[in-house]
Amino acid sequence: MTDSGPLGAAEAVRLAREALEGAEPMASVTVVEWRPRATAAEAPAAGARMAVWAERSRGTLGDAGLDARAADVAREALAGPGRAGSHEVETESGIAVVYVEPHHPPPELVIVGAGHIARPLCAAGAMLGFRVTVLDDRPDFATRERFPEAAEVRRADFGDPFHGVPIGRQTYLVLVTRGHKYDFEALIDVLRRPEQPAYIGMVGSRRRTRAALEQVVREGIDPARIEAVRAPIGLDLHAETPGEIAVAIAAELVLVRRGGTGRPLRETERVYERWIRRPAE
Repeated sequence: MTDSGPLGAAEAVRLAREALEGAEPMASVTVVEWRPRATAAEAPAAGARMAVWAERSRGTLGDAGLDARAADVAREALAGPGRAGSHEVETESGIAVVYVEPHHPPPELVIVGAGHIARPLCAAGAMLGFRVTVLDDRPDFATRERFPEAAEVRRADFGDPFHGVPIGRQTYLVLVTRGHKYDFEALIDVLRRPEQPAYIGMVGSRRRTRAALEQVVREGIDPARIEAVRAPIGLDLHAETPGEIAVAIAAELVLVRRGGTGRPLRETERVYERWIRRPAE
């Protein structure tokens, strides 16, 4: 469905805010430059804009053909990593440079367990742009005072850990409970769901991790889903303190969300070797 009437700036901002606050993802499209193929070519209005969703659009750039091509570019951006940028869109009469900005709700970080690792991890997750939810069954631990950066702090029943907590493809799930039993119950619950999270990580020693995963295997879970579980959780930083462990987990969250190798940039870029200490030719 397409609404081809003009889209004002204030309305475009409102639609973007709705998407960021949890409505359907949307991409804003704005004309920033027009390169006509002929002097007689009619130019799109400066600043003309559209709002594009997966199945519909609103607004117009001044030409139906340009609208259709720009909407395709916007939907590609929505399906990708979510970065804003300029794109050239060709039509019979010219080339429009459009600025496309995807608007997705923030990814969800659900931390199951409100212990000593959860506190610095909650702060790090909020700083990284996650909407953080913390779950625990202990009333003295699941408090706003302990987790001021969290969007939600919930008293949970680990027999049904995600009751009332949506788990979807943009969810990053961290299991840091106080016991193997609770980790397993949360893990088996989410692995049985039809839609899997973007990330599942479980804290624990090698022995504890092995015990939990062996139990998951006995439950008949798809091996591909089990292999996707990050356990033990986090990058190898030789972390020891709760803060260091939280940093190792947060780094892995960024790695999964944005991509990368996890290697030091010093090794991947090798600026000194390539540009300063260059071998004699």
